[in-house]
Order: sequence, then structure tokens, then C-alpha cells
Amino acid sequence: MTDDLTQAELFDVFSNARRRWTVRYLRGHGSCELSELVKQVAAWENGVEPEEITRTQRRRVYISLYQTHLPMLEEHEIVDWDPEEHTIELLADERTFRPYLDRDVHAARPWHLAYATVAVLGVVGVLVSAVLTGTAAPLVALGTSLLVLSVATLHTLSVRGSPPLPSPIGRR
Repeated sequence: MTDDLTQAELFDVFSNARRRWTVRYLRGHGSCELSELVKQVAAWENGVEPEEITRTQRRRVYISLYQTHLPMLEEHEIVDWDPEEHTIELLADERTFRPYLDRDVHAARPWHLAYATVAVLGVVGVLVSAVLTGTAAPLVALGTSLLVLSVATLHTLSVRGSPPLPSPIGRR
């Protein structure tokens, strides 16, 4: 039972993208035929629509799912895999492994917003300090705050260019 799996075992199971995609797909469908799963996993893996995958791409995914990934998921009682009927059913309670699948790094912790807020507050504080004291020392702090704001902005812009993780909902 998946409740008995250790964290290390769950990390091992979900260390492979094809196994993660399999479980994500099954979360949206409950059960499916192997051909449906192969088509969708190959599409996600190659960044194309399912109708655009080639025979070679499909075959590569089929072989690895059939020989390696589905048996491993079944061994850990996450899916019920019938190799003769070519059917797969999700068995496990998804709450057990949701933390290993739902990792959207962009939504998890918006640190760039925290950094930008701190930088803006720093700039305001330094300007108030400079006006009240009339010295140039706060301008050094202003420069540091602007540097932090710049780094946060550059980080945000670089992260936004990363492709999102595939979603099993709405894509077939």
C-alpha cells in the first residue's frame, strides 16, 4: 500500500518523468488503455499535441512504460497494470503522493515579490532617512536597495521564460 512507502521510496518512484506523467494522466482519468497513455506521455515528452507524435516517439514511450515504469508503479501498488489487457487503473490515494507531483516552482513561493517589496520599502526608508538627517550615508543604502530590486526583477524575468509543467487536465 502506498501509505507504507517511505519518503525515499516515493522519491525513487517519482524520480522519472514518465512515471510522474503516468500518474498525472491517471489522476484525471482514473483508468485508461495503454495506447491512450502512451500517446499523451509521448506528446508531453516531445512538447507536441498528441496527434503530432511520430511512430518512433510513441514506440520509445510504449517500450519503457510496458517494460519498466508500469511494473514499478504496480509493484508499489500505485496502479493496477494488466499487461495482457493493456489497461491501467490508478489505485493509490493521490494525497499520499501529491507533494511529489504537484510541484509548480513558479507558484510555490513567489520570492521575487517578497524581494521586490523589501527593496521598495528600503528605498522609501532610505529616502525618508536622507531627508530627515540631511547626510549622504543613506544614499549607500539606497544603492543597495536598488541593487536588490534589480536582481529580483532580473530573476523574475528569467524564470518566466521557463516552460510550465504539463497538465493532464484539458489536454489529450
